[in-house]
Amino acid sequence: MSESGEDKKYMSVYDTIDDSSPDENSIQQDNDEYMIRCENLVKIYKTDEVEVVALQGLDLDVKRGELMAIVGNSGSGKSTLLNMLGGLDKPSAGSLMIDGKNLLKFNDKDYMEYKRDTVGFVWQNNARNLVPYLSAVQNVELPMLLKGKKQRRKRALELLEKVGLSHRVNSRLDQMSGGEQQRVAIAIALANDPKLLLADEPTGSVDTKTSNIILDIFKDLNKNEGLTIVIVTHDIKLSKRIDRVVAIRDGRTSSEIVRKKSYAQELDEMGNIVESSEEEAEDTHEELVVLDRSGRLQLPKDYMEQLGIKGGDKVKVELDEETGKMFLFRSHE
Repeated sequence: MSESGEDKKYMSVYDTIDDSSPDENSIQQDNDEYMIRCENLVKIYKTDEVEVVALQGLDLDVKRGELMAIVGNSGSGKSTLLNMLGGLDKPSAGSLMIDGKNLLKFNDKDYMEYKRDTVGFVWQNNARNLVPYLSAVQNVELPMLLKGKKQRRKRALELLEKVGLSHRVNSRLDQMSGGEQQRVAIAIALANDPKLLLADEPTGSVDTKTSNIILDIFKDLNKNEGLTIVIVTHDIKLSKRIDRVVAIRDGRTSSEIVRKKSYAQELDEMGNIVESSEEEAEDTHEELVVLDRSGRLQLPKDYMEQLGIKGGDKVKVELDEETGKMFLFRSHE
């Protein structure tokens, strides 16, 4: 049977991203260690006239019980990735394993059960998190009602207390501040005991004090309950308090910003009372360029600007075997 024109068009796009399909067995073998495993993940949005490749062969591993953040400019693909992880959109190609499940093989029923039982989502827009005419405790009870859980009121009150809102149980959306609404949204996301919590710009519309409160809640959930948490954020201050930050550029994992010491270690050394200056805070992290599984990497944009090169240009690469260092030179051809 000959391939249709649409199939050929799709394959040509995928072939430019990688020359081989991912091996599903290589992804499945570490399910006990990893909550999320993305390999060569592709998402293509098509209309009659336009084809946009939002994810271009992205690789990402997130261990169980890890708290990490994803950063990237508008159009980088981070929101598309979050939708993939949340079961809100389907990948076009590649491999996406979450909690040992292959999401590319999901049908509609599988996706419904996954969103109900496995993943919790905290939206940036509180109007998507909360039903405005319900009280805080009623909002938290709603996901449990849809699942048919018993003792809903008791569990809802426990969750509101956990996020510091036991005094707001009967308040409606218009009676709470933005930060309080966001904390109710976290309680809602936890209602059905998810294994994975996704947060889309959870501190995007709150002040610094409230931002710190929200991050402390995430840290407490991660440390004491072992919940895997992925945060998408533009908040640089927030990302500096997280041990691992993955940067996405042009639909691929570009770099990782990791702490030289964990945030907990720094607090111990400072006695929990001394705050580091901005200059000191910068020294706590280092940025590492990430090689994908085919050995490719993305050069940081500021390096490219300093070298005067752009995408498509040719460069010379040399390896110094004695020092184990690699050198990159601009080609003058």
